[in-house]
Order: sequence, then structure tokens, then C-alpha cells
Amino acid sequence: MDRETHEALARARRRLDRLELYPRPVSMRGVRVLVVPWLFRLPWFRRFDGYALHWTILLRARETGEDLLVHELCHVWQMQHHPIRMPLSYVLLGYDDNPYELEAADAARGASSVLP
Repeated sequence: MDRETHEALARARRRLDRLELYPRPVSMRGVRVLVVPWLFRLPWFRRFDGYALHWTILLRARETGEDLLVHELCHVWQMQHHPIRMPLSYVLLGYDDNPYELEAADAARGASSVLP
């Protein structure tokens, strides 16, 4: 991970650290960010600009807003606390009204308003 991405991820973590969504803060151990524009040309991924896996954040482009990184890092945090329930919720509940999706969106919005 390049220095700029590492610094952006650190800022995203600081924003999430101000929230108390889970008992433990997000662990950055093993978390990486990959820019994979080809993935987002596939039908399933076209509607996304970012996608989180358990320890990996996938981005459509390097030039992305910090709110997106906070949103995806929040998903990593969610999976650190609910490694099976969180991903399974998308299968059972879908995307639009998924509580984890809504929580990540709120975290990105709420965290940005907390910054000085």
C-alpha cells in the first residue's frame, strides 16, 4: 500500500474511532486497500465505487472521497465483530434496507460532521 493510501486509511480510522458503534475499535491489522477498476466493470459491481471484504477494501479508483473509505472501513469493522452475520445479512435482507449498510452510511456522514 502506498503512503498516500496508508495515510487516507489512517484518517478514516481516526474518524471511525470517534464513534462508539462496537466494543473494540477497528483493527487495522491486515487491512489493505486495492484499486481494481476492472472489477467494477463486472455486472454485479457496476453500481459500487467501493466494496469491502473481511480485510480488504476494493476501490474503483484511487481518486475517491474519504467518506467512501470511511464507509468501507466501517464494513471491515462490522465484519471484525460479526464475521458471519454481517455478510450473510446481504443475502437474507438485501442491500437497500440492510442495517449494516445503513450503519456504514451513517458512520461516514456522522464521522465527517465530527471532524474539526
